[in-house]
Amino acid sequence: MREFKGFYKGVNLGGWLSQCGNQYTEEHYNSFVKKEDIARIASWGTDHVRLPIDYNLIQEDDGTLIEAGFKHIDDCLAWCKEYGLNTVLDLHKACGFVFDDENYCSFFADQKLQAQFMELWKEIARRYGNKENIAFELLNEVTMPEMAEPWNEIIRKTMPEIRKIADKTKVIVGGIYNSSITGLSLMEAPYDENMVFTYHCYSPFIFTHQDAEWIAKMPKGFSTTFPKTAKETMEESRSVYGSDFDNEFENLGDALLDKEYFRHLFEPAIAIAEKFDVPLYCGEYGVIDLADCDSTLRWFESMHEALEECKIGRAVWSYKKMNFGLIDKHYDSIREKIVTLL
Repeated sequence: MREFKGFYKGVNLGGWLSQCGNQYTEEHYNSFVKKEDIARIASWGTDHVRLPIDYNLIQEDDGTLIEAGFKHIDDCLAWCKEYGLNTVLDLHKACGFVFDDENYCSFFADQKLQAQFMELWKEIARRYGNKENIAFELLNEVTMPEMAEPWNEIIRKTMPEIRKIADKTKVIVGGIYNSSITGLSLMEAPYDENMVFTYHCYSPFIFTHQDAEWIAKMPKGFSTTFPKTAKETMEESRSVYGSDFDNEFENLGDALLDKEYFRHLFEPAIAIAEKFDVPLYCGEYGVIDLADCDSTLRWFESMHEALEECKIGRAVWSYKKMNFGLIDKHYDSIREKIVTLL
């Protein structure tokens, strides 16, 4: 497995140019993240940021480009270059698909939307391709199993178009089930040597997303701690989700969920990366700001020990707000310690 050089320790800029709710406005874009925020992230000893972007920042539904949106990307890239940070340009939402709306998924069956997607990536490649400090991520968190085959086909069609313009740019792709490790097993072989496979890790989900109001079946006020044994965590998961989240705890019994648990989780992803000789990237991981701080710190310590031992590049979710914001008040007592782990 090759290393993802220059993209080893990162921070997500979620909520700025993506997932803005009703705040897709110039006022929001100009205030949510500023140059001093990039300087702060660089001061933490990181080497990159992952910049989620929604298509409607830079492209109308009819395919017309929005120059004002590209200016915000340009500003971020200039700030990152000034402070020595690389950047992952992550398309977080495409016209016809976003990971958190199961009714908004016509993209995978609509040839016109797929053509528009490819045109957008060609434009991004023209503007930002073949720069060592910039990588592309084709689409964030493809979801349902039936999307696996069309997603592989879309990658097959899109990559040659990007490569006509940007043959050296690293291009990141993930699998179904929200860029899960399981989803990687359904990915086709990489298009070329400049592709990177990604996965996201919010395990155990019952801990990292406790009391999250947007999670189906999550009881209001539910709380838990970390670490617990695999058996205890499986029982908690079953009490909320039934059997949906059991697989990752199978055969672990009374083992405490520490760094060995995360190493166990990462093994299938590492095997796939080694099979295809591609770099592996954990594009998102983190703990909701409703978890107690001591447990949160223990989770980060275990997670990072495993990431370090496996030499996997990563980007924590997220810098600000989004229920996971590192600079928000909830993390005041442990932020300095988390930052030393990044």
